[in-house]
Amino acid sequence: MSTKYRIGIIGVGAIAEMHARAIADLPNAELVAATCRTEAKGRKFVETFGGVWHPTYEQMLDAEKPDLVTICTPSGAHLEPALAAFERGVHVLCEKPIEITLDRVDKMIAAAAKAGVTLGGIFPQRFNPVVQTIQQAAAGGRFGRLAVINSYVPWWRDDAYYGPTRWQGTLALDGGGALMNQSIHGVDAAQWIAAADPGTSAPGARDVNPVEEVFAYTARLGHAEDLIEVEDTCVIALRYRNGALGQILAATSMFPGSLKRLQIAGRDGTAELLEDELVTWQFRNEIDDDAYTRAKFSGGTSHGGGAADPMAIDYSNHTRNIEHFLDALDGKTKLMLDGAEARKAVAIITAVYESAKAGTPVLVG
Repeated sequence: MSTKYRIGIIGVGAIAEMHARAIADLPNAELVAATCRTEAKGRKFVETFGGVWHPTYEQMLDAEKPDLVTICTPSGAHLEPALAAFERGVHVLCEKPIEITLDRVDKMIAAAAKAGVTLGGIFPQRFNPVVQTIQQAAAGGRFGRLAVINSYVPWWRDDAYYGPTRWQGTLALDGGGALMNQSIHGVDAAQWIAAADPGTSAPGARDVNPVEEVFAYTARLGHAEDLIEVEDTCVIALRYRNGALGQILAATSMFPGSLKRLQIAGRDGTAELLEDELVTWQFRNEIDDDAYTRAKFSGGTSHGGGAADPMAIDYSNHTRNIEHFLDALDGKTKLMLDGAEARKAVAIITAVYESAKAGTPVLVG
């Protein structure tokens, strides 16, 4: 029998609602508390999803003594609640990006190790069955020598999304714009698939980032400069350690917004994903399962993704992400997405911003 984990949520913004729904779907999880500085907002959240509201995370941790917390605060405010949880021996599962600078990420990783607790990351696309199928094909060498790994997020966010009372679009709490906030999922999926490729130098090595070098341009083109401090448009060229090349588009400047796209191709095959629909799955050497895979993941997506509405995203992959973390705590599986893994996307994005500022290629640290 699995342990039934008592879970607290720190921060009750929009993404916390997905966490609460995911926790409710898991038989070995129970939402016991949530924290939010605004009482009316916090009480409404727990009335809807259960648990007890607390005004601060320190109070919640001390009063409820949860087994773990999920952190759903603004991106640049993940470190402090994580450190408070670690000090009390509480596991942490943290929303993307795990933090907005490598220094803050490294402090989280070191503190978790010192406390002897587990730090995990949230990247739901790693738990999307169709993305997992593509990653497994890369691990099996089915694409041959990989040539291209691309991610495109051609989205739109209206001015209200970056309103004066919002943390989105600020350097202090968002840490970046369309790339750090929205397209980080595509960045992580691309590097995760590249890491699985047998042609990668030290494939699967936990301490090696599969992206070697980036060259990027960033711009603020769809929103006024007095509204947003960061980029709403970014294009990147990447060189992977396995020799593959890639492109990333990250935008919240493209009205009305389109479905995201992921492409992986080599001399022996191509996979192309449009939102959750597998539009291309072709290999030089077909196997019996290929027809089944095409049929399973064909057809239009049942939702609009985050193209224009961040709350239009399906939360089922969040459920799988949290379930995997709990299974790892139970010893049923090895944690796929720990702090070191979640760090890789931040390292790539950090290099991108350095490249855009310097106007030169930058190696990924």
